[in-house]
Amino acid sequence: MGNENDRQLHVYFFPFMAHGHLIPAVDMAKLFASRGVKTTIVTTPLNAPLFSKTTRKHSSSSGRAEILTRTLDFPASRVGLPDGCENLDFISARNLGWGAVSKFFKASTHLQESFESLLEQDRPDCLVADMFFPWSAESAAKFGIPRLLFHGTSYFALSASAAVAAHEPQNRVSSDTEPFSLPGLPHEIRLTKRQLPPSAAQVAVVVGGGDVDFMSEFFRRVTETNSEGYGTVVNSFYELEPAYADHFRNALGRKAWHVGPVSLANADVEDKASRGKQAAIDQDECLEWLDSRERNAVVYACFGSGSNFGAEQLREIAVGMEASGQQFIWVVRGGQGDDSWLPEGFEERTKGRGMVIRGWAPQVLILEHAAVGAFVTHCGWNSTLEGITAGLPMVTWPVSAEQFYNEKLVTEVVRIGVGVGAEQAAVYGVTVESGKVERAVRRIMSTGDQEVEDMRRRAKGLGEMARKAVEEGGSSYNDLSSLIEELKLQRVASG
Repeated sequence: MGNENDRQLHVYFFPFMAHGHLIPAVDMAKLFASRGVKTTIVTTPLNAPLFSKTTRKHSSSSGRAEILTRTLDFPASRVGLPDGCENLDFISARNLGWGAVSKFFKASTHLQESFESLLEQDRPDCLVADMFFPWSAESAAKFGIPRLLFHGTSYFALSASAAVAAHEPQNRVSSDTEPFSLPGLPHEIRLTKRQLPPSAAQVAVVVGGGDVDFMSEFFRRVTETNSEGYGTVVNSFYELEPAYADHFRNALGRKAWHVGPVSLANADVEDKASRGKQAAIDQDECLEWLDSRERNAVVYACFGSGSNFGAEQLREIAVGMEASGQQFIWVVRGGQGDDSWLPEGFEERTKGRGMVIRGWAPQVLILEHAAVGAFVTHCGWNSTLEGITAGLPMVTWPVSAEQFYNEKLVTEVVRIGVGVGAEQAAVYGVTVESGKVERAVRRIMSTGDQEVEDMRRRAKGLGEMARKAVEEGGSSYNDLSSLIEELKLQRVASG
């Protein structure tokens, strides 16, 4: 028994093929490897190069376990997608439409057989599987492997989702805009129907592309398997949301371990700059521009890898950002085509005080720079936690999914941000006018507003706590230690 317990633990990571899912999973694999755990990341051939350089470098560092990569061929052509369409972001970048999203999810279900072949060959001790692989519950059970679920969001959002699923408070209001409370949570949280993540049926209708039945069944299965398996691994830290970590584990009875912020697995400039895709701007050029600015003088605006605003909304952002009078870096992503949405003369008028990055940006590097004083974010959990880790106050602009939940955590629970005024998901069209953008940006960058100064102080404190959490003896460090030891004991017990 002793020899079995001493054998190196082997954990499989299986992230969904989208940047918002791949990036934190790779960071998490680095954390496990830094603790001596053999880790394998399973992905497709065109996604593997996105992180192969950083994992090779991590593996070669002294005292760290190797990070391996195993690939599965993605059956794009089998479902009618273009060859090479192996990442969900490819669909938005090429404007392939909602129907292509449906096909992408369908293609992902065809990975099960080849994935199970890998499990049979390698027999890992644990599988950390993305929520969008609901069939992985069946695969893990088939081989007797503990399956940890990775949602990629906060304890708060998980708890809020559970409250909505259990109590359905949205069904007791008379309109889409009438607020209702989420029952049973540690705080009074009020939302409207238009701010909730879409139901399985709604997703099926929007994304179905002629295959509504498949999408409806797929998301029903995602929801069903959320509470199955060995437990949940969470990219968060206890000091950020203690009431919700306790609520999720105690009141809801879910086994869970917090191991974040996982972005802190990237210690040096090169690692931070190489997360995700190739940046659309030279990191040195970007850092030199920031180096020339005063401390806390720049607002950074970015809406995530999946957000794809239309031309009208982009124009409102540009007008509002210019009118704010603040120095800024604004990242515009996705398939926007030409710059016809940009107000005439915008870049000339803001030259010297503003920078527009079209494409991918080295976000963590920018957020951590002393010149950056605030973050305008879509409230995706990766970005939200990166902003918290950098100790920054935020302007919250949720766009879709569970992002309105994350906004409530930022603005009402930890109170380090101001809402821009988004009252509904972006799928409904233009959600925020330029005047709201201007007011929110001016306010978060102001120096005479005591409420904002308090936000800045709280944000700085949370940033310090985030770093301590992953250091030896910190809350996330200790939770990861507990998880590793439990998996070792589970392996011995199962024979």
